[in-house]
Order: sequence, then structure tokens, then C-alpha cells
Amino acid sequence: MDGQPAASTPRGRLTRDAIVDSAAGLMYVNGVAGTSVDKVLAASGAGKSQMYHYFKNKEQLVEAVIARFLENILGNQPTIFALHDWADFEQWAGEILAIQTTPQGPIACPLGNLAGELGDDPKMAPLLDKAYREWESHLERGLKSLQEQGKLAEDADIARLAQTAMACVQGGLLMAHLRHDITPIADALKLALDHLKSHARP
Repeated sequence: MDGQPAASTPRGRLTRDAIVDSAAGLMYVNGVAGTSVDKVLAASGAGKSQMYHYFKNKEQLVEAVIARFLENILGNQPTIFALHDWADFEQWAGEILAIQTTPQGPIACPLGNLAGELGDDPKMAPLLDKAYREWESHLERGLKSLQEQGKLAEDADIARLAQTAMACVQGGLLMAHLRHDITPIADALKLALDHLKSHARP
């Protein structure tokens, strides 16, 4: 990330990770506005000088949190990196649903939480959009693979299909979390898959 020095030692990486992970946990629950630097330092056990060595200001910390949220999201969807068949898309959807059926679920999308708070912020909104676009890009690559194999219509707009699938996922996650019921995300994932498959070639 621009302007943020990398940790050059194992101890430094642990400190930086502790700061980012603590900030991510607090911002997921309390939002950015409700998360002060002092609260992050208390939760991470880091000192203020360490904090400002890695992050010049709170905005840079939020940028790191966005990256961490995306990293964690994609880490829970490993199949998204290898979408080569319709069965892979089914498995990807199953991985999303599996997270929602844990004792902690249904859980809100952490990027969605930040988007709700920072969607109008001229500095943060583009960073959130970039994270979503990276998430979508893996779906696009999978759809492109299907298209090249002749399993998806040649005239299918893969960017728009990926965007529609993402919209379904985000809406489903929001409603599932709000209602404490996995049905909305289960239905949204089915809707997304059905829409993608409507462009499949026989």
C-alpha cells in the first residue's frame, strides 16, 4: 500500500499484523468512527510510536483494514481462485454458505459494513470499490475460462455477470445478518448461480 512502510523483521510483522487485526476487529463491530487509535493500541498492545511508524494516520490504517478484510474473505472462498467448471461455481457458493452456518453466523460482510459507513467518503470509497472489483475479478476469470471452453455463451458479458453475482451475494449477506437467518443468502446464491447458468451453452 502506497506510503506505508513494510515491516522488515518478523517481530515488526507481528506488531503490524496485531495493529491491523485489532483495528479490523474493532471496526467490524464499532465502525470506523467508533474506533479510535487509542482503542486499537489498547487491543493490540502496540505503542503509539509503533502505530505511527507503520501508519501515518487513521486513513492509512483503514486502508490496511480494507486489504485485510478482502484477504480474509477470499481466504474463506479458496475455490474462487480456481473456477474452471460450473461445479466449481457451485462449490464457491457452498463455501460462502458454510461460513454463514457457523455458530457465529450469519455474519455481515466486513467490506459491506465499511461501504455502508464510508460509501460517500471521497478517499475511502474508491479503495472499497477497488476491493470489490478484485473480488469480482476472480469470478470474471472463472467465467472467462468457461467461455473459452465453450461452456458459456460467446456473447455473455462476463464483467456484468460477475457484478450481478456480487450484488446478489452482498444483498443476501446483508439480509441474512439483519434477520439472523441464512435463508436470504442461500436464496441469493441460488439466484446468482441460476442467472450465471442461464448463459451456459448446452
